Amino acid sequence: MRLTRYTDYSLRVLIHLALHDDRICSIAEIARTYDVSQNHLMKVVNALAHEGFIETLRGRRGGMRLARAAADITVGEVVRRTEEGFQLADCSGCALSPACGLTGVLQQGVQAMLAVFDTYTIADLVTDKATMLRMASGQSPIGIGI
Repeated sequence: MRLTRYTDYSLRVLIHLALHDDRICSIAEIARTYDVSQNHLMKVVNALAHEGFIETLRGRRGGMRLARAAADITVGEVVRRTEEGFQLADCSGCALSPACGLTGVLQQGVQAMLAVFDTYTIADLVTDKATMLRMASGQSPIGIGI
């Protein structure tokens, strides 16, 4: 299974906000950090706000921040809310599907993957905050400018 770009960007936004939990962040800042389109991020941010992962603040000093602690947001929850579906194969038109075990095996695999994702939080993804902050600001991981 391959996660969509939408889910990838959702996780990146949440990681960025977890890294910068001491301040408000902007879409432009996150787009620069990850070198992604602001237009794509606007859709992602709107959905994350709608789902209650982040809160947005309007106005001149506006931006966004996590709506709850990074340790309270599981990767599995984010993936479930950002992916359209988890059907790995379209067995609906297959003549063998009533007697075939493939569908069950694929469903079991998806459930196992989601169970693993449920054991990790956004906070768990911020493994080395100091290094990640340096890298996000354009510095090399060892603190020497690139």
